[in-house]
Amino acid sequence: MRTAVLGTGMVGQHIAGRLAELGHEVVVGTRDPAASLAREDAGWGARPLRVWLDAHPGVRVAAFRDAVADAELVVGASGGDVTLAVLEAVGAQALGERVYLDVANPLQHGEGLPTLSVCNTDSLGEQVQRAYPRLRVVKALNTLTAPLMVHPETLGEDTTVFVAGDDAEAKALVTGVLRAFGHADVLDLGGIEAARGMEMWLPLWLRIAGALGGSGFNVKVVRSAPHPR
Repeated sequence: MRTAVLGTGMVGQHIAGRLAELGHEVVVGTRDPAASLAREDAGWGARPLRVWLDAHPGVRVAAFRDAVADAELVVGASGGDVTLAVLEAVGAQALGERVYLDVANPLQHGEGLPTLSVCNTDSLGEQVQRAYPRLRVVKALNTLTAPLMVHPETLGEDTTVFVAGDDAEAKALVTGVLRAFGHADVLDLGGIEAARGMEMWLPLWLRIAGALGGSGFNVKVVRSAPHPR
């Protein structure tokens, strides 16, 4: 499948690399490819882009709009604070009716732990869907750290990931990708408004990461047995 991954940081590199490993045709999108290739500091958890590309020779890099041009799936892997700006750089016409996997969280940084810029009555996933009503937005993978997004088996047991979106076919496509990544338990939470709860997990996620001293964890939804009538 032809896939565009918008974002060259830790999340983008992990997702793009895993998709390429699984046989997808992957283009990584960035605002200015030349500047990104020249940059030495790739941000926390990421390698300089040119170094990463050397290790992934099948992946191409392009400007945001060019990256999306032939894509069947678009992955929004930039920071949540710039998601809408990235999509604006692509443009509504170029995005069209593509499937858009939104893995970002609306984190705003200040003193102390990051907080959510939107919550309770709205979500980043819904903002994207409103801004681009033809786009088929699916929220997923935002509830765990990048290495576990693509290699959940390192936890040693099945855990749960969630999907939310208004288009059933788009959710089925994304669910297929998640299962290819190794996620055995994919729980469909319903329409895109369910992205509110998925994003609101992040404040607790940050506290758990602090308590554990790392981000190598995920949640597991354990279902009770049906009660006899």
